[in-house]
Amino acid sequence: MIAEKGAGRRLRTRSLFTGPTLFAFITVMVVPFLYGIYLTFTNWDGISTSQSLVGFQNYASVFKDTEFWKSFGLTIKYVIFSVVLTNVIAFLLAYVLTKGLKGQSVFRAGFFVPNLVGGIVLGFIWQFIFNHVLVYLGQKAGIALFSASWLSDPSKAFWTLVIVTVWQHAGYMMVIYVAGLMGVPNDILEAASIDGATGWTKLRKMVLPLIVPSFIVCIFLSLQRGFMVYDVNIALTKGGPFKSTELVSMHVYQKAFLSRDYGVGQAEAFVLFLLVAAVTLLQVYFSKKLEVEA
Repeated sequence: MIAEKGAGRRLRTRSLFTGPTLFAFITVMVVPFLYGIYLTFTNWDGISTSQSLVGFQNYASVFKDTEFWKSFGLTIKYVIFSVVLTNVIAFLLAYVLTKGLKGQSVFRAGFFVPNLVGGIVLGFIWQFIFNHVLVYLGQKAGIALFSASWLSDPSKAFWTLVIVTVWQHAGYMMVIYVAGLMGVPNDILEAASIDGATGWTKLRKMVLPLIVPSFIVCIFLSLQRGFMVYDVNIALTKGGPFKSTELVSMHVYQKAFLSRDYGVGQAEAFVLFLLVAAVTLLQVYFSKKLEVEA
């Protein structure tokens, strides 16, 4: 009897502290997610009050939508370049800024600041830079590469997205790598130096294996942000020129809200969710294996 009263008291205490958060999570995340899955089986246009079930017709339309898969392929390319460049630059910055450089705290703060700027604002800032600042400097200096705006060239507009993404996220990832590097025991590195290990050997054999958890987190965040990017895409290029920079999130938005085909758009969003979840789970799985080996 006493045990039952104790269990009831613990349940009430836990419900008091976790109940509001759990209720908010269910109403804001779980219910909309499940309702969104339901909408993938309807022909709702996003406006009308009536809707009817169409079965798997919307999913069939997703696999027939060549524009969706084209934008998804472009997104894969964008994710590969942005993830690799972001993490390489972030790690190099973190490695340099953990070597006792004078004023390194100021440099860390400076590199982190771009992450605080919203994607829409960031897109407009860099749109001005690519359309005016670089063009002006390129024409004055006679540099053909910058004599015309990259945003008007289908072969170069893609790289503006990569550049802006790396510039925005590298500082944030740098902070994670800094934390990982600062957690590497100094006595191990000192012992390696006594044994004659060079800087490159210590980095490759000791530092990198010990900060695998930092790589897991940074790559996971980079993948998630890369696949779901929309704000920078709409503000910087608007998917142009000639849809050469229309990433998959923008395509899904246009399908659902501009084309008034909400059922198909929601189905595309759910398929995208499954693909991104599969990629990130595989990344975490294989990264964890490296962490265990380290």
